[in-house]
Amino acid sequence: MRHILLTNDDGFESCGLLALKEALSPLGKVLVVAPAREKSACGHGLSITKPLSLELVSEDFYRLDDGTPTDCVYLALNTLYKDVRPDLVVSGINIGCNMGEDVTYSGTVAGAMEGAIFGIPSIAISQLIDKKSDLSTATHTLDFTLAKASIYDLAKRVLDKNPLPKRRFLNVNIPKATESKGYKITELGVRTYGNDAIKAYNPRGKEYYWLGTHPLEWEERSKRMSDFSAVMQGYVSITPLCIDMTSYQDLEALSKWVSGPK
Repeated sequence: MRHILLTNDDGFESCGLLALKEALSPLGKVLVVAPAREKSACGHGLSITKPLSLELVSEDFYRLDDGTPTDCVYLALNTLYKDVRPDLVVSGINIGCNMGEDVTYSGTVAGAMEGAIFGIPSIAISQLIDKKSDLSTATHTLDFTLAKASIYDLAKRVLDKNPLPKRRFLNVNIPKATESKGYKITELGVRTYGNDAIKAYNPRGKEYYWLGTHPLEWEERSKRMSDFSAVMQGYVSITPLCIDMTSYQDLEALSKWVSGPK
């Protein structure tokens, strides 16, 4: 029997997580460990200065009180899996895309990254939404038809034959549609950010800020298709990511720089 570990950063009650569980349950024994509260944009954070409470919600379904997606995967692998290791870690289905430099902020991507660090094939999956319309209604109305079909297919492929070496993983983004034009293997686009620190005042006159409200804008990185372009054109974007952040193309130049005259 295949063992599949699921997590997310939208919280254990997220409709995206429940859709993911439903989609992957036919492939094996699914275990869910998810944050008790939304942890969007928490990055690859690990809680090392506070205790964490793992609470059983239902059979093979846990929530981690005030934990991050990284905490969820780390704790699951070190406490809930005794005699076996999961064959696959999947993080999502995130409500909102994770493309370009946004992957560095993403708790969804971090959940898959943690699985890859432990040498387990891992996938992060996110669903593009129109924030202005979709988030103004109940999230249970979101249509995950394409996301569920895509993650089932990709998870099955990875379980049958993982295409990546260890410590690399897949970042999948789903267009806002019920059908796609197919898969595109993409690179990260260049996410552009503006001045999105929105200042406001509470009823008592105290100043506060909202972050992360900048619209989805990007630039192409090269002549390859970016994740942004693929999704906007109706394709499912699959971007291979690696944990090694070394800038290899700069090693030689920096060696000359430090060995040269001061």
